[in-house]
Amino acid sequence: MVKAEVKAEAKIQRGEVYWVNLDPTVGAEIKKTCPCLVVSPDDMNAVLPRVIVAPLTSKGQPLGCRPEVVVGGKTGRVLLDQIRCVDKIRLTKKLGEVDAAQWHSILLEMLG
Repeated sequence: MVKAEVKAEAKIQRGEVYWVNLDPTVGAEIKKTCPCLVVSPDDMNAVLPRVIVAPLTSKGQPLGCRPEVVVGGKTGRVLLDQIRCVDKIRLTKKLGEVDAAQWHSILLEMLG
């Protein structure tokens, strides 16, 4: 399992966007490989083999918990209502970054 060891040692930071394999799932959870925003704090990302991510979509219902962002020239929504913890093995190609000013305050409001 060399791939797992490489990913576990990769420096993954809050605000980065990666392709993430979210399958298998249950019920109404997103069950495919899709872009996801890393929302977990950097100190956690540095020491644990897991990260907390929020899927991104170019579709979906606009809600207050779904801020609009631009990644790689494409507009999408961060599905903060679908955040989940995943093993770093699920992360593949990095797509870019999103400034925390665009989504962090909304996440804090949801958790408050």
